[in-house]
Amino acid sequence: MKRASEIITPKSIIKYSEFHTILLKINNSNSMKTYFSSLILILFVLSANAQQKPNILWITIEDSSPQFFGCYGNQDAHTPAIDKLASEGVRFTNAFSTGTVCSPSRSTIITGVRTFKAGTGNHRSSYPVPESIKGFPYYMQQQDYYVSNNSKTDYNVANAKDFIREAWNESSGKAGWWNRKPGQPFFAIFNFNESHQSRTMTMPYEWYTENVWNQLDEDERIAEDGFEMPPIYRESSEMRKHFARVYNSISLTDKRIGELLDRLEADNLRDSTIIFFYADHGEGEPRGKTNGINYGYRVPFVVWFPEMYKDLSPWGTAGVVSDELISFEDLAPTLISMAGGEIPEHLEGRILMGKDRSETTDHLLLSADRSDNGIDMVRTITDGRYIYSRNYLPFIPQGRYIRYMYIGEIVQQMRSDYREGLLDSLQQSYFEPRPDEYLFNIENDLWETKNLVSDPEYKTVLERMRKQLDENLLNARDVMFLPEYEIGLISKTTTPYEYRLNKKEYPFEEIYSAASMSGKRGQRFAEKQVKLLNSENRIVRYWAIMGLRSQPAETLESYRQNIEKAMNDDYALVRIGAAAIAYQLWNNGQAKEILAESCRSENMDIALLTINFLMYIENKEPFIQTITAVHDLPNRDYNVKAACMDFLGSLNLVPNTYEYRE
Repeated sequence: MKRASEIITPKSIIKYSEFHTILLKINNSNSMKTYFSSLILILFVLSANAQQKPNILWITIEDSSPQFFGCYGNQDAHTPAIDKLASEGVRFTNAFSTGTVCSPSRSTIITGVRTFKAGTGNHRSSYPVPESIKGFPYYMQQQDYYVSNNSKTDYNVANAKDFIREAWNESSGKAGWWNRKPGQPFFAIFNFNESHQSRTMTMPYEWYTENVWNQLDEDERIAEDGFEMPPIYRESSEMRKHFARVYNSISLTDKRIGELLDRLEADNLRDSTIIFFYADHGEGEPRGKTNGINYGYRVPFVVWFPEMYKDLSPWGTAGVVSDELISFEDLAPTLISMAGGEIPEHLEGRILMGKDRSETTDHLLLSADRSDNGIDMVRTITDGRYIYSRNYLPFIPQGRYIRYMYIGEIVQQMRSDYREGLLDSLQQSYFEPRPDEYLFNIENDLWETKNLVSDPEYKTVLERMRKQLDENLLNARDVMFLPEYEIGLISKTTTPYEYRLNKKEYPFEEIYSAASMSGKRGQRFAEKQVKLLNSENRIVRYWAIMGLRSQPAETLESYRQNIEKAMNDDYALVRIGAAAIAYQLWNNGQAKEILAESCRSENMDIALLTINFLMYIENKEPFIQTITAVHDLPNRDYNVKAACMDFLGSLNLVPNTYEYRE
């Protein structure tokens, strides 16, 4: 007689291996019961209660770009566990985070709704989403999945504790598949922070040595001369010392992932579990994380299918490489579909696999907004070969003041090299005002060294991607074109998601017309922006003054009277912007008073915006006393305090050492 394992094929059961262990114990204890135990197993599997849904394991890591992994062609990396997963699964070359810093990216992942629709684009904000928008594991629970998160959340929504409680069966450092009911399908996330920016650059080098380097075996370590230095950083022994942290942190990440996969195997679940591996956004080093370019958006992404679920993969399996465009917006509908649930109306991403797979797309819309105390706004289009980014606040450089970045030893080294004239023009550009547009061929120029905007050969590509950006933003009615001050006010009575749909309250076309000029330099645009200072719409006036802030000094001389008049605008944000220009260009006394008063504002968004303006003026000294006093005021939030520290740190008045949260 054949054994049960010979009769039942992998596709006829789920978690056969869980029962196989029990069966062997019975067989070994009494050979007379072999027939009966096999029969019991067959009846159990063929019963209506037999599981027909895959287990799903998500392995997420922090702050990592694909070019630092062996499976993506880096021969200097040490990533055997991830490489093996890729060699047996599907590796994606065009997977993109929808944001460039943790909490906005994770808000899209958990809700399936883009940050520019939900108002969740600003890093570590707390604005409400509609009650109808749940964390997507909630819908998997309705399909009898046991859903667990171990353990990072950082979802960037109001009432986060209630939101998390509803989304997960368990979300904690102890959560895992082991707490489900027997036979229940599971969806489990494990978040590994060993590659986080804190490990690669922010924490002191001594901390890195103890918590990363000393946790690796000799053959797992990458020496400071053991890798090729990216051209966006200076080639020096000092920079190599700091950048080696990236390779070793990823090596430790891979080690931890290997340990998790060993546990999955030991629990006899590997043959019934689909495994996803990806990073929450691009590399945490300077020019990557927080910046709206490929280095900030593109992520490593691998999906591994066991034999019994190979039919769910539209790409094939076992070492397949796909250039299909995917983004984090696609994850929620894909997982709900795999669980057998209906896709809620608010989810607009694609279903990537299975019988209900969506059609592919030819481009993605990506976004980057405020990160901690550093304001910004970038919108991006990519087709996987080219990436086009529109910088709406280009007077702020890529290397903007963000305390958590600024205190990193590698950033301090770069700033020192910049002051001493040791950087080439590309490396210098990190600390200088940006152009209003980037266009990079990321297929041939991985490190985005050559901006193609002015190259006539790429005019057609540029025009196509400009048009795609405009069409996508107008269709989405991007609520992040409201200053954060406004989003805070709106959130007291409604949600940004719902507010953006009200065309009367939010005349987006009019606002976008003004905002779309912000960053464009020259007399033609300055003249239009000055006229918009007379608009009845305060948000239009806000974008007019933000656009004027990016204009060259010589362009603004003829508009001095208009700008100084705007310092009396009844909208605080316009007054502040006009004052920043008037103080920077003409040392206006009234402007100085407005800026000092606004720094002390009880509204944290007003205070933060003002300090950000002061970061990028030349004559900071008159504000030292004001900023010091603001830092010491009670009830200042993290971002305002961090901005004060950056302001004082830029003048070497406080030590640039780790002080704030991870």
